[in-house]
Amino acid sequence: CLAHPDRPPSPVNVTVTQLKANSATVSWDIPEGDVVIGYAILQQRQDGQMQRFIREVNTTNRACVLWDLAEDADYIIQVQSIGLYGESQASKRVHFRTLKETDRLLSNSSNQGDITMEGLEKDRQLQTGEIIIIVAVLLMWAAVIALFCRQYDIIKDNDSNNNKEKTKPSSEHSTPERPSGGLLRSKKKSPSVNIIEVARVWGCAWSWLPAVHA
Repeated sequence: CLAHPDRPPSPVNVTVTQLKANSATVSWDIPEGDVVIGYAILQQRQDGQMQRFIREVNTTNRACVLWDLAEDADYIIQVQSIGLYGESQASKRVHFRTLKETDRLLSNSSNQGDITMEGLEKDRQLQTGEIIIIVAVLLMWAAVIALFCRQYDIIKDNDSNNNKEKTKPSSEHSTPERPSGGLLRSKKKSPSVNIIEVARVWGCAWSWLPAVHA
């Protein structure tokens, strides 16, 4: 019986990946320009104890998971393309061997070890960042407290000077200065204390602290 000319060619680049003790993944490529609507896989154990035929249509998948395999066993697979007018010739035979259960356990334990080390490194980075933030907050609060104490000392000194000047008796012979203009003017100047600046720094510290913790 002659092959129909519109049948697709055999799949190429058949490979087996993701080998495990009881499963594996087979993938392949289809030459460009060919209409393929499915695939068929012949899976056979090399000792002849088991054979399986997998067929899928109405799909464009180029990979398939082989399940329920025996551990530490040799298998042979062949892939066929399913076209509109039939199936292609089988691809070249590909041989693979499943892993042992102990190999899978060792692989999982090594991956868990890597995850643990990554978690420890992330925790260390977080601890370092928290220490830097705490030190920055403490320095800021120290600066605010120092500024407040400085302004408080200035206010206290000015109040004591004003009280001394009020208790000093006025001389009877002293005459107030009368500048040209007629009205009496006092030479005493009111102390200028930058209270607004202290309140502004204090408010900035309170508004910045929740953002740092967030």
